[in-house]
Amino acid sequence: MFELDEDLRALQEAARAFARERMLPEAPRWDAEEIFPVEVLREAASLGFAGLFVREDVGGTGLSRLAGAVLFEELAAACPYTAAYISIHNMVAWMIDAFGSEEQRRRWLPDLCTMAKFASYCLTEPHAGSDAAGLRTSARREGDHYVLNGTKVFISGAGASDVYVVMCRTGGEGPHGISAVVVEKGTPGLSFGRNEEKLGWHSQPTATVTFADCRVPVANRLGEEGEGFRIAMRALDGGRINIAACSLGGARACLERAMAYVQERRQFGRPIADFQNTQFRIADMYTELEAARLLTWKAAAALDAGAPDAAMQAAMAKRLATETGWNVVDGSLQLFGGYGYIRETGIERYLRDLRVHRILEGTNEIMRLIVARRLLGRR
Repeated sequence: MFELDEDLRALQEAARAFARERMLPEAPRWDAEEIFPVEVLREAASLGFAGLFVREDVGGTGLSRLAGAVLFEELAAACPYTAAYISIHNMVAWMIDAFGSEEQRRRWLPDLCTMAKFASYCLTEPHAGSDAAGLRTSARREGDHYVLNGTKVFISGAGASDVYVVMCRTGGEGPHGISAVVVEKGTPGLSFGRNEEKLGWHSQPTATVTFADCRVPVANRLGEEGEGFRIAMRALDGGRINIAACSLGGARACLERAMAYVQERRQFGRPIADFQNTQFRIADMYTELEAARLLTWKAAAALDAGAPDAAMQAAMAKRLATETGWNVVDGSLQLFGGYGYIRETGIERYLRDLRVHRILEGTNEIMRLIVARRLLGRR
C-alpha cells in the first residue's frame, strides 16, 4: 500500500479541510483556556468521524483501520489532543459494536455516532498501569447487578463523557478474571476527581473515576464474564494505530512550518535553508516521518485483514511513529531557534501534546515487550 485509492484520497481531503477550517483556528484558544470543544466535536460526528469503525445500521461509517489512520493524521495536524479524544471515543464505540449484543448496540451506538453522548475507556488504575491485568476494581455480582468498587486514573473525558466502558474484576486474579461493563453517567456511586493539570492535552478533561458501591445491571456487560481483558487489548490494537497517526499529523504540521521558516530566516547574509546542516535535518526528518507512516499504514492493513501478527504490527507502528513524531517536532522547534519556544509560533503546543503519545495506549517500553515476546516465543 504505497498510494491511496480514490475513496481514501477523498476522505483525506475532507478531514484535512475540516481540520484546517474548524480545528486549527481554535486550537490555540482551546489549549490556553482548557475548552472541551463539544460543538466542533459534534460537527466532526456529523461527517461520520465518531463512528468510524461501527456498522452502518446504527449510524456508523464502517470504515477500515487504514481509513482511520489517514483521517487521524489529518485531524492531528490541526489539533492532536482533539484528534486523540475522537480516537478514544471511536475505540469505545467499536468495543460496543464488536462485542455488544444487538440490544446494547441499538441502545448506545446511535448517540455515540452523533456525539450526542461522549465515551471514555477506563482501564488504568493507581496500581495497574503497564500491568493492566493486575487491576483491582471489583465487580461483585448481586442478582442482576454488579456492585463496582475501585478507582480508575488518567481517564480521558472523565466527567464530560456519558458512557464509560470499565474493565473490572468479576473473577479471580489475572486477565481471565476481568470483564468489561458499561457504566452510564449519573449512576449512583459513580464520581469524578478534579481535572488533572497536565503538560499538554489541555482541552481534553482528564480525571480520576471512582466507583463506590456503584450498581450496574449485568445486562451492561460486553461479552461474557472473563472476556474483558481480551476485549480491552483488542481495542488497544486499533487505538495504537490511531495514536501513531496522530503523532504523524502533529509532526508533519511542525515540519511543514519549519520548512517554510528556514527559507525566510536569514543568518550570515543567507537563508538558513542554504546551510547543509539545515538541509540534512530536513531530509532526515522527512524520511523518518515517511517511514513511520508506511509502517502505520501496514499495521492498519494487517488489522483490517485479521493478520495473526496484527497486535505486533500495531505495537511496532505505535512505538516508531510516536518516537519519530516527538523527534520531528523537537527538531522543527530547534530550527526555529528561540522563536520556536514561544507560543505565537505554535510549535510548543505540538511538543507538549505529542509527548504523552509515548505513554498512553501502552507505554513504548510495553510496545517493545510485545514485539520481542512474539519474535522470541516468550509469554
